[in-house]
Amino acid sequence: MDHLHALVKTNIPVLLLSFILYDLACGFPKSPPYNFCSTTTTYTENSPFQNNLIDLLQTLTSNASSSKFYNTSNGNDTNHKVYALYMCLNYVSSETCRYCMTRASQEDIGRLCPNSTEAYVYEEYCQLRYSDYNFFGKLSFSENLPLANVQRIQDPEKFSSVVNKTLRSLTKSAAFNASSNMYATGEASYEDKTIYALVQCTKDLSPYYCSKCLQRATQDVLHKYNYSIGARLLCPSCYLRYELYPFYKNGSDPISSPPDNHNKKGNGRKIWKITTLTVGSACLVVALFGSCACYHAANRRKTRRDDQGVFCHKIFKRNYPKDQEFPYIDLTTIHTATNYFSDSNKLGQGGFGPVYKGTLNDGREVAVKRLSIGSEQGSEEFTNEVLLIMKLQHKNLVRLLGFCVDGEEKLLVYEYMPNSSLDVILFDKMRAKLDWSIRLKIIGGIARGILYLHEDSRLRIIHRDLKASNILLDFDMNPKISDFGMARILAGTEGEANTTTIVGTYGYMAPEYAMEGLYSIKSDVFSFGVLLIEIITGRRNAGFHQTNRAPNLLGYAWHVWHEGQVLELIDPLVADSCDPEEFLNYLHIGLLCVQEDAYDRPTMSSVVVMLKGESATLCQPKRPAFSAGTFTHHCESGVNYSCSVNGVTVSDVMPR
Repeated sequence: MDHLHALVKTNIPVLLLSFILYDLACGFPKSPPYNFCSTTTTYTENSPFQNNLIDLLQTLTSNASSSKFYNTSNGNDTNHKVYALYMCLNYVSSETCRYCMTRASQEDIGRLCPNSTEAYVYEEYCQLRYSDYNFFGKLSFSENLPLANVQRIQDPEKFSSVVNKTLRSLTKSAAFNASSNMYATGEASYEDKTIYALVQCTKDLSPYYCSKCLQRATQDVLHKYNYSIGARLLCPSCYLRYELYPFYKNGSDPISSPPDNHNKKGNGRKIWKITTLTVGSACLVVALFGSCACYHAANRRKTRRDDQGVFCHKIFKRNYPKDQEFPYIDLTTIHTATNYFSDSNKLGQGGFGPVYKGTLNDGREVAVKRLSIGSEQGSEEFTNEVLLIMKLQHKNLVRLLGFCVDGEEKLLVYEYMPNSSLDVILFDKMRAKLDWSIRLKIIGGIARGILYLHEDSRLRIIHRDLKASNILLDFDMNPKISDFGMARILAGTEGEANTTTIVGTYGYMAPEYAMEGLYSIKSDVFSFGVLLIEIITGRRNAGFHQTNRAPNLLGYAWHVWHEGQVLELIDPLVADSCDPEEFLNYLHIGLLCVQEDAYDRPTMSSVVVMLKGESATLCQPKRPAFSAGTFTHHCESGVNYSCSVNGVTVSDVMPR
């Protein structure tokens, strides 16, 4: 069966033949698709807008075989730029998605909405939308279109109550379950029948907007068709459907259709379908056998290409628990997901290489970390990151979905974090998005993640590179610690370890690590303290020179604490929502974490208790080491706080 599937995928004429048979014999919709066309503005023939639209529709079609959702734009001139997205229903196969999108983009939209600068087209298994303005991430249900099955239910009130409860449960799952991909299906019992329901949102929406869209869709469809045995609602931002038959169960095959209740017509249709399928199947078999030789030749070439991946798989397998599934992802899949590492998919650049956004064949959005060929993170660090993070499971740690080693390519595939990293938002005017309550949530999540690494995981792990750029934020601004390339494991009785190679980031390294190469759980506590103070003040530790009283943010924070002028540090952008007493308490905890002597710093378990406000009294913090990267200088007692940041270079710091 796998060989047959592969043959169909690699033979376009066979694929087209199969869909023609589906159209004729199996009820694939032959009536005009539903659509909405804007009449307020239009474009002219051969205009820049039309050219951009044509190119964009071709791009969408080419992506439909590998992704169930895709959104992009085309054009540089804002007056002619086009924005578009498509969404295939998650339960359909990639082939069905591609066929549906080909028809929607190449046939339907031009025929139904000629010269419109904004249009929607809804096919049976997909929907397509384009516009001359950027609608990505914006909620739209002004064009909601409810559709109903013509058959009626005997007790509409009872039936619609069960449907409403089912759809609301699925809405919650689709919108707020991070692994759902904005999609959920479910069943509910009704008398002697079963209700099958499905909800799905476009993935450019936030969870909140997805929830709002589906709630409105449920309201609209039940208000109009509460008497129907089945209904669906078409919307630019979401989709829902319910029936008394399992319409989504045969997801890879568009043959699925409701039972025919009209016996005479039904029997005639069945005979005709059987005849059509028999003749079509014969043609299909001939075409398949005709492509066998080509397939097996290509398969032999593919086997040679895969040898290296299998070899790497075995190398890693030796160091990994035998009972765990091994998430190796081949390079071809990653190339398809990232559009061959297209610049338009690039999320950022780290010290070890770029990170790209991608979409896997099953529709999951991912972040692909591509190690540069000349990267300082070699095979040892790469192996370390893979084997280490795969053993960690915590909601505040980024999840590794897979990896790839192919020739000089070393790739890590992570879950995608739509709000990027903390430093992107925190050290910019965008930090206004981080109100006081969100900042506290981020601090608490980071603390729980580090506590898990230090005490609650099977291993005792020192991250060694905690910093704002290694804190990623999900849809709901929940923090996830990432980048374990520099992490180290301590034995159960081991308190600290030593290294001659000091790597880290300016402003976050504990003094004992920067100067002596000593690292322990307390060096992570120091880094957390720096992060905490940065988050509540909205300022970087490194490069902070507001006054001549201290060389960095830590020194200045301790100074204003000592002088009783703490409120100077409150970020003006959260001044209205920030409780001064709460700010004072969090700054106090941060200063305890960044004390110069590691012995004086609290453990992360104590920090978590302090953050919850469960600690009765907090001891007085001692002056932190006034360090700037690898430079350390102490002010003499009684001397004005005009300390120089110059000092002795202890080691070469390699920024990430």
